[in-house]
Amino acid sequence: MAEPQPLPRVPIGDDGYTISALVVGGWQLSRGHRATQVDEGALFADLERMVRAGWTSFDCADIYTGVEQLLGRFRASRGADLARDGIELQLHTKFVPDQEALARLTRAKVEAVIDRSLARLGVERLDLVQFAWWDYSVAGYVEVAGWLDELRARGKIRHLGATNFDTGHMAEMLDAGVPLVTHQVQYSLLDRRPEHGARPGMLDLARERGFQLLCYGALAGGLLSARYLGAPAPAEPLANRSLVKYRLVVDEAGGWGQLQQLLRALDSVAQRHGVTPSAVALRWLLERPAVAAAMVGTFHAEHAADNRAAFGLSLGAEDRAVLDAATARLTPLPGDVWDLERAPGGPHARIMWKNLSREGE
Repeated sequence: MAEPQPLPRVPIGDDGYTISALVVGGWQLSRGHRATQVDEGALFADLERMVRAGWTSFDCADIYTGVEQLLGRFRASRGADLARDGIELQLHTKFVPDQEALARLTRAKVEAVIDRSLARLGVERLDLVQFAWWDYSVAGYVEVAGWLDELRARGKIRHLGATNFDTGHMAEMLDAGVPLVTHQVQYSLLDRRPEHGARPGMLDLARERGFQLLCYGALAGGLLSARYLGAPAPAEPLANRSLVKYRLVVDEAGGWGQLQQLLRALDSVAQRHGVTPSAVALRWLLERPAVAAAMVGTFHAEHAADNRAAFGLSLGAEDRAVLDAATARLTPLPGDVWDLERAPGGPHARIMWKNLSREGE
């Protein structure tokens, strides 16, 4: 059996900044994501155990209601002890202006939101701000990205990234001189849109232009795990918004039966290596070109140990052949990165909450 390995460190940018190769995704902690309330004391104890095991990097957003504040309280309560032991936290957030406000953004409003994130997280500089834009038909995303770069130059932001841009619009911002070092995209064995889309695809653009991919949906909200192998499709209402989102991805990829054949393939590889199917799914993703790290919505130390096992195995040619054959039987998700989610009136767009930045002001 593969032994749990320390999490590798991944350099981001060219100034010595590094993150853990698995990043704690914070969406699942947001108010409205699930019906149950978070036990903050138990959560902080588990997060500290994870941080001490190498999970030092956290991902959140200004629109993940309550999460910046939650991570700020975690940093305030545990950060000094961690720092004394030589452990630093990396707190990544996003700038996601409300769809209804895109046309009215100003430089001052952008700075006010960044200042709000600084206050919520309790830091003097944001490690990474990832920029999103709901509607390309509204002009201004390149200009707003430039305003964020001004805040970077003034010391309020260390690094800039993007999230959920398609290849053409990502290239447009880079061509304008915006120093984007990362792009957060949905990418997994179920969703391989970063590999195709418009030519060059997102993977090609990342290699050509030198930015790295931070990947969410790596385990499809937990659907790519042993828990669902041989299980019936979960009944409505689904337990949280991750399951709502990724069940739609499963439907696009061919349905529950196709998910089961992929899980069987993952399980066969996992048994060969003595790990879980989730560890194999993560290993596959982390071996893709231009991928720096995967985000996992794991907040329990015992689950985190299972995911860390991804670093104790190496996929061989036989393993990759099994996984390639399984994904070849799936229906490829169409379009470029996040095209489905932008399609007006489509099922993926209908579940999006697009005006959450103003909450908590």
